[in-house]
Amino acid sequence: MFPKGGEVGMKTAQETSRVLTTRAASPAALPDMDGWVKFAQAAEASGIDSSLLSFSRYEPDTIFVACAVGLATTRLKFIVAYRTGLIQPTSFVQQINTLSGLIGGRVSLNIVAGSSTEEQRGYGDFLDHDDRYARAEEYLGICRSFWNANGSVDFAGRYCRVEGGKLFTPFLAPDRTAPEIYVSGHSEQAQHLALTRGSCWVRLIDTPEKLGPLVKRFRDNGREVCLRLCVICRPTRAEAIRAASELLPSEEISRQERKILGSSDSQTLKQALAAADNVGWLNEHLWAGLVPYYGSSAMTLLGSPEELAANFLEYKRIGVTQFIIAGWPKLEEMVIFGREVLPLVRKAERA
Repeated sequence: MFPKGGEVGMKTAQETSRVLTTRAASPAALPDMDGWVKFAQAAEASGIDSSLLSFSRYEPDTIFVACAVGLATTRLKFIVAYRTGLIQPTSFVQQINTLSGLIGGRVSLNIVAGSSTEEQRGYGDFLDHDDRYARAEEYLGICRSFWNANGSVDFAGRYCRVEGGKLFTPFLAPDRTAPEIYVSGHSEQAQHLALTRGSCWVRLIDTPEKLGPLVKRFRDNGREVCLRLCVICRPTRAEAIRAASELLPSEEISRQERKILGSSDSQTLKQALAAADNVGWLNEHLWAGLVPYYGSSAMTLLGSPEELAANFLEYKRIGVTQFIIAGWPKLEEMVIFGREVLPLVRKAERA
């Protein structure tokens, strides 16, 4: 999962646009083995390291998807997003360990403490934002105890309790005994969780100038930093801007999606919406204009292949080591990225 030989890690977000996903009759809610396998095989051919499987009530369960697609591929790794507290930590570790054995250890975790209060309550979780992060710290502490344990696991906390916990199915991978843990979020609680329990902090892309001090803090504490973003690559910046403008939805859909997004208590989303409303363009190539309609991860880096490669290398210069990238249409944009941008990045890294 982590980049080898000093190369920056490129991953994809295997998710649909929010406008499609949140429709009641959306096909995104249904299993699609043919589509998933086609995407995964194209990712392998494009030089992508991993694919993030997003978790929400609008999509199938990520653990099952990773197992199904992992059995149909050979190299692609899967970052399984999951929310702590939906199942007990012992059962969660048992499932992840079983998954690792079935797909050759090609699994990491993207831990999200929660989304909107409404959605969390639909899953039976009635904790507020800060308590969800406090629970996640206990939860991941138990998980790590299982992955590190030689004996039984005992823990008694405010939110989680395990007594005499034992699992005989280990995490099975050729190079590690536990999955990498990506922790997402912009809040202080999310950053604390990434530093205490995570392997890598995941946040939205911003300008290199703003991110520099934050990245240094995490790298100084032995944690990697991964940026989430969308990419639109065209032969020129002007063509990329035109392609981006064509993704803006109708006014009716805009109102519907803004209502859904506005119900979230995610600090990441609130900051992204503020950037979209107040700024729009963060710099010459970084645009927040799609965020109000497609969610926080729609912060978009756009331009020509040469411009995008230069931007990725600038983020690498400040210490960012991994990127989770999405695009629309997701398959076509990924193929363009793998063909036009990634070879320029790798060439520059070798030089």
